[in-house]
Amino acid sequence: MTWLPFICLAIGFIIGIQKLSAYFLVLVDQAITVTLVLLMLVIGASIGINPQVMAKLGMVGFNCAVLALLAITCSILFVFLVEKTILPLEKMQNKLFSDQLNIRNEVDLSEQENQKTSHLVWIMPGSIMLGIVVGFFILPKTSSDGLSIALTFLLIALYIGVGISLGMNKNVFRYVKMLGWKIIFLAIAIFLGSVLAGVIGGMLLEIPYAISVTSVSGMSYYSITGAFMTSVYGIEAGTYGFIVNVMREFFTVLMIPLLIQISKGSPIAGGAAGNMDTMLAPVTKFVGAELGLVALITGTILTFAVPFILPFLYRIFL
Repeated sequence: MTWLPFICLAIGFIIGIQKLSAYFLVLVDQAITVTLVLLMLVIGASIGINPQVMAKLGMVGFNCAVLALLAITCSILFVFLVEKTILPLEKMQNKLFSDQLNIRNEVDLSEQENQKTSHLVWIMPGSIMLGIVVGFFILPKTSSDGLSIALTFLLIALYIGVGISLGMNKNVFRYVKMLGWKIIFLAIAIFLGSVLAGVIGGMLLEIPYAISVTSVSGMSYYSITGAFMTSVYGIEAGTYGFIVNVMREFFTVLMIPLLIQISKGSPIAGGAAGNMDTMLAPVTKFVGAELGLVALITGTILTFAVPFILPFLYRIFL
C-alpha cells in the first residue's frame, strides 16, 4: 500500500502533461468529483457498520476540532516567523501591485469561485453522513471486506485523477520563478506548523501520533488524507483524517477576518493545501489579488506534497 500513491500519481501525472482535449479534461474533473462522492460514502458506511467507532464518534469529533485549531494556530506561527525573516509578504504585495501582476491576470478567479467553492464543500460532509446512516441501518456488519476493497479501488482512481490534475497545472513552476523561490518557505512553514500541532495534539488528547500527526499533515486535503488513513490505519483513523481537514477549512473561513489582523500570511497559513481550490476565493478576498497568487502557489505545492507526505509518515509510524 505504501507504494500505491506514488505509482498512481506517476501514471496520472504522465497522462496530465500530455496535450489533452478540453472535453477529456471535463470528463476527468467529473470523474474525480464522482470518485470523491463515492469515497465519502464508503468511508461513512465503514464508520456506520463499526460499533466501536460509532460509540466514540462524539469524542472523535471533539479531538478533531482541537487538532484542526492547533494546526491552524501552529501554521500561522511558523508563517509569521517566515514573514518577519525571509519573505515579507507586504513588501511582495507592493512589488506585485507595481508590476501589475495579480491572480486575476493569471487565473480566472470567477471560474474558481463558481466551480470549486460551490457544491463540493457541502456534498462531501453530506456524503459521509449519508454513508454513516446507510452503514448503521442498512448494511450487514459483514460488509467490511467489501467496503475495504471498494475503498482501495476508489483510492487508486482518486490518486490517478490527482496526478492528472497536477500534471495539467504546470504554470505553478512559472509563477514560482516569477515571484522567487523563497515562496517555497511558506509551504514548508505551513507543513512544519501542522506537524508540531500533531505532536502537541497527540500529547494533549492522548491519541497515537500516527493518527494526530498524519491527520493534520493532510493540511486540508481531506479526501486523500481520509482515504489513505482508512486504508492503512483503519476506519477510526480515517475518520480523523477526513474530519480534521474539513474542520481546518471550516475554521479558517470562520476566522479569516481575525487572521488577517495578525498578518498577511495568516489566512494563507490557515487555508494550506485548500488554497489551490476551495479556499482560494475567500483567502484572496482578504489578502488581496496580488497575494492571492501567492496563496495559489502555496496551495498547489502543498497539494502536490500531501500524497507523498502521507506514505512517508506511515513508514515513520510503522
